[in-house]
Amino acid sequence: MFVNNVEEYISFLQSKGFQLQEDAIGFIYFGKQYTNASDELTNIAIELTLKAQKSFDGSFFVSLLEMLVANKIQNRLEAIQFVKEKNLISI
Repeated sequence: MFVNNVEEYISFLQSKGFQLQEDAIGFIYFGKQYTNASDELTNIAIELTLKAQKSFDGSFFVSLLEMLVANKIQNRLEAIQFVKEKNLISI
């Protein structure tokens, strides 16, 4: 499913059974604003955080988003390649 923005992606995840608490959603919007990340990159960081941690970990998410932005990652494929190279998660 293609999702345009962070709010839609969070709704999509909740429809699939991922119940993000208010503090998790707060971390997501904080991280997005703090790093000036695009919606696409923010959504990718949410996905990878959930895959790596099996639940939402706000500090992991913000750190990952910072790394993706700092390394000028532009899309999901680049992000997956980056986290594999850094041994952050195994997909």
